Amino acid sequence: MAGAVESRLAELGLTLPAVVPPLASYQPAVQSGVYVYTSGQLPMVDGKLAVTGKVGAEVTPDEAKELAKTCALNALAAVKSVAGDLDRIKRVVKVVGFVASASDFTGQPAVINGASELLGEVLGDKGMHARSAVGVAVLPLDAPVEVEVQVELVEA
Repeated sequence: MAGAVESRLAELGLTLPAVVPPLASYQPAVQSGVYVYTSGQLPMVDGKLAVTGKVGAEVTPDEAKELAKTCALNALAAVKSVAGDLDRIKRVVKVVGFVASASDFTGQPAVINGASELLGEVLGDKGMHARSAVGVAVLPLDAPVEVEVQVELVEA
C-alpha cells in the first residue's frame, strides 16, 4: 500500500522511478543518523538521458527546468531506497543543483526551481529547503542538470 507521499505523487501524475544505478564507485544515497544524503542525480529516465548539452545552447531553460524535476524525482527514489518509506521524511534540508551552462547563461536558479517546486508540490511544507544553484562547464554524460538532496527523517 502506498504511503501519503507516494499517493501525492500519483495525484500529480508521477510515478516514483527505480533507483538510478551508480555510474561509478558510489552509492545513490546514504543514511547517517536521521539524515539521508543523495548522490547527484541526473535526469535519467529508463536508464538513459533524454537530453544532453548545455543550458542556454542546445537545451532551453524550460527544458532544463523539467529535467531538474526528473532529477528531484530520482532523488526521492534514492531516499526511499535507504529510508524504506518516503513518509519518514521530516523535511528536505538542502538541495544543490548543478546546471551545465553555456558561457553566457545566468538563469541557474530558475532551472533548479524545477526540483524545488516538485519537492514542494509533493511534500508541502516539508519540502521547503535551503538551496544552491551552480553553473558548471560540464556534467557527467553531458547531462544538462544534476541535483542532490539532503533530507531529515523521522526516527523509525
